[in-house]
Amino acid sequence: MSDNSLTTFETWRDREATAEAMIPMIGRLYRDRDVITYIFGVKVVRESAVGIMRAHRRARLLIGHELSVFESYPILEAMRHMDLDSAKVDIGKLAVQYAQEGDGRSVDEFLQEKLARVLTGIGQLLDEPTDVVLYGFGRIGRLVARILIDRSGGGSKLRLRAIVLRPSKNENIHKRASLLRRDSVHGPFNGTILVDEENSQIIANGNIIQIIYADRPDTTDYTKFGIDDAIVIDNTGAWRDEEGLGQHLKSTGVARVLLTAPGKGAVKNIIYGINHKGITDEDDVLSAASCTTNAIVPVLKLMNDLFGINSGHVESIHSYTNDQNLTDNFHDKDRRGRSAPLNMVITETGAASAVAKALPELEGKLTGSAIRVPTPNVSLAILNLNLDTDTTKEAINQHLRSASLDDKLHEQIEYRTSNELVSSDLVGSERTSIVDGPATIADGKRCVLYVWYDNEMGYSYQVIRILQDLAGLRYPQIP
Repeated sequence: MSDNSLTTFETWRDREATAEAMIPMIGRLYRDRDVITYIFGVKVVRESAVGIMRAHRRARLLIGHELSVFESYPILEAMRHMDLDSAKVDIGKLAVQYAQEGDGRSVDEFLQEKLARVLTGIGQLLDEPTDVVLYGFGRIGRLVARILIDRSGGGSKLRLRAIVLRPSKNENIHKRASLLRRDSVHGPFNGTILVDEENSQIIANGNIIQIIYADRPDTTDYTKFGIDDAIVIDNTGAWRDEEGLGQHLKSTGVARVLLTAPGKGAVKNIIYGINHKGITDEDDVLSAASCTTNAIVPVLKLMNDLFGINSGHVESIHSYTNDQNLTDNFHDKDRRGRSAPLNMVITETGAASAVAKALPELEGKLTGSAIRVPTPNVSLAILNLNLDTDTTKEAINQHLRSASLDDKLHEQIEYRTSNELVSSDLVGSERTSIVDGPATIADGKRCVLYVWYDNEMGYSYQVIRILQDLAGLRYPQIP
């Protein structure tokens, strides 16, 4: 091995060792102080050493050069000695800021300024945890359960207390647990799952989850299971208007209801990051809208704010879903009866018209349609827009790239630069709108944007963000 090769390998080993040393500090900040650590928007709680190094390397796509673990380690080392309150802290951004703004100060002195608002001694968010009930346990329900269980390590602020299922003669709690434990798209559950068949409970990473059977949403007394003032997440889609979803509120122990599908009638459709601040204390029935609406609205807002949108068409290239047939069979909707794994299927989507509920300024300006394709997850929205002003591909991409870093929508938008990006690369993405920068087309006042989204996991994280807001779990974000 050449001297240069040895030097490169030794540098790698040093970086790996530093990343390994960061893991317990990240864990303690999360468990003891409810501080969630990020590196340029990538959450590194429970991440491996290689995963932490990969997050550092990703910075080169966003700031033009790779961030070294040797730069972020001192930030983390200083933070672990501070009396921090609950917060989301991006140590990657802080490391870059320290290099630019340090002015000879020590890391500790720099952080005393940057972290001042979470060095208040007030304590962690939410004195009392909020109970959560999943009504239904399908694709979105199980992913929401995984996220809630994964986040319970920060102090059980949101507790998944129960899952409600329809009664069945052949009900098998072990099979329900198995569906949570294994997922063909998203991989194995990160942790341990036990089944208490006698008490009808699933115990996931120490979280006791009661399995309850009910024919209707208005007949359960949740207080019998120690559940009160709960937020029910209805992921069945069986009821979508205020009257139907309002049945949940007649069950004892329920405070609010959140639907994981587009709401109808007077039900508010909430897209977190766009209109969630419009939620009032009186809103006890809400919808998280659709996965496609959540994917396109953040980008449409950014484009309209800077360039103005005169008109446009949204085409959703959507992975097949459970409402299609596996093989050709009767279906009450056109074309959806044909085999989903074998066909591209043109179908309707309400996403374009739903945009106006969150962005009234775009009402009547967009049309939309969808094509279901033979992939199990990750979809693509093609936004063909006519703008009010001339622009360029570079100007559009810079605007969206900057938003993914520093805009209030940075939790929703991710910007990618790879020319090799394909749908399977994005399975498990937490962001709801993933802009494919190289694919952007611009010609005067016309542009075409390609926005990827994990229609299962990305949407589930948006549901969780609404849930956190309803519970009053609003983390300060630094910087």
